Amino acid sequence: MRVLIIEDERPASQKLIRLLEELDSSIEIVEVLKSVEQTVNWLLRNPAPELIFMDIQLEDGICFEIFEKVKIKTPVIFTTAYDEYTLKAFKVNSVDYLLKPIVPEELKNALDKFKAFHKPQTDDAKFESIIKQLQPQTKERFLIKTGEHYRSILTSNIRCFYISERCNFMLTDTGKSYPVDYSLDKIEQLVDQKLFFRVNRDFIVHFSAIRDIIAYSSNRLKIRLTNRDEIEDIIVSRERVAAFKEWMDR
Repeated sequence: MRVLIIEDERPASQKLIRLLEELDSSIEIVEVLKSVEQTVNWLLRNPAPELIFMDIQLEDGICFEIFEKVKIKTPVIFTTAYDEYTLKAFKVNSVDYLLKPIVPEELKNALDKFKAFHKPQTDDAKFESIIKQLQPQTKERFLIKTGEHYRSILTSNIRCFYISERCNFMLTDTGKSYPVDYSLDKIEQLVDQKLFFRVNRDFIVHFSAIRDIIAYSSNRLKIRLTNRDEIEDIIVSRERVAAFKEWMDR
């Protein structure tokens, strides 16, 4: 089993490695990372591990910043000295939440929980998974209502999704905006992430809609959309800049 450890304290990571090796000889530690930036770069450039052990407080910030910059589908066991992040941890891919110093019995229980819910797939299950992966997973169209009428708009014709006055909208290539029923969090899951990017809390933009990218204060970026002067320049959130550059440079 390939395991990634994200821990900025060397004694803590060494102890965790020793305990894991004692509990399961099949475990392979693929890497030990110490910071948010280091972890994001590693996840973008390497195959996903089967399990992640993650500390909360890292060298350059809180580990939840990692989830904002890169999609993580791998199950996570949090290992931390802080108990106030429990609820937030279980909103992501959390299997368990272990408080330091780690007790071997609790670590074993966490591993058993992971193995119980992530058993190796049978051949039939693997085949079904492959078929599912070959099928389109993103929305091709969005149904909208204008007055008493309904319209179906191709996702490829949408330039961006945005929030205005607490309502969610899409902007099409005709320059018209329409309200959408989905939240931006849900839309982010439904659209092709090779073409759309969540630049900040209020905007998801299509690659072809970006007219200009301008350096902004404090290593931030500013985006101008193509022929869309009615929308002001969009600021890329500071925590998303690195991932945005990776997306633009794919």
